[in-house]
Amino acid sequence: MRRREFLAGALAVGAVSANSMAGTAGQKDGPKREYYELRRYRMLPGAKKKLLNNFLRDAAIPAMNRIGIEPVGVFSVMFGPDSLTLYVLMPHKSLESVVQATSLIAADAEYQKAGASLLNSTMSEPAYVRVDSSLMLAFEQMPKLELPAAAAEKKSRIFELRTYESHSVKAARKKIEMFNDGGEIAIFRKTGLQPVFFGETLIGPNLPNLTYMVVFDNMAERDKRWDVFREDPAWKELRVNAAYKDTVSAITSIILRPASYSQI
Repeated sequence: MRRREFLAGALAVGAVSANSMAGTAGQKDGPKREYYELRRYRMLPGAKKKLLNNFLRDAAIPAMNRIGIEPVGVFSVMFGPDSLTLYVLMPHKSLESVVQATSLIAADAEYQKAGASLLNSTMSEPAYVRVDSSLMLAFEQMPKLELPAAAAEKKSRIFELRTYESHSVKAARKKIEMFNDGGEIAIFRKTGLQPVFFGETLIGPNLPNLTYMVVFDNMAERDKRWDVFREDPAWKELRVNAAYKDTVSAITSIILRPASYSQI
């Protein structure tokens, strides 16, 4: 069996296994939910950082778009750990897209030509350190990524990426329920917190966890909107609901700035 086919099969099995552990072995009736791959490139400084950005802009993202992966977001760290990390968010319409993407892109002649300077990097001169990746399934109440208006209009914007870890799968499921059925997503919208996506992590580090992204015009707007959210009566009532007690054991928040060529 060829290595590429083996890896594709292993990814499919792993994703199904993770789905089953999380209690989402099959999507329920209703709008079909997207899958999100979030890649974290650990970059090298200077010319190598520029090389990676050029590769994503000129080769990788166009190739992703050609096979239906869009919009693709690329973000650098504004505030948070690991400043030499580049985040790439890839929405997939199906699990099949996740499994087949690497092979399809590798077979793309335009991609090979445009990305040659990075793809042909030597061991002594690597283009980046390593890539970490997480696979997520969109929440039922937000089954598809919502493109911010500021992205379409090429306006200035920042993003907050938040990850909520839980001490057990049961607790993680209750926190997801709090967003979906408890009304937390609705409170976000009512108070001016504009979500981009909500995802249950199927494969990735620090499981179980969920990750979501919200967008703001700037840091002042971000602080204002979170203050409004915290003071909202519906949130104050929801946060003390005993059904959702002790569902989050750790929170990571990172402020991101989109690359000039980011589609999100």
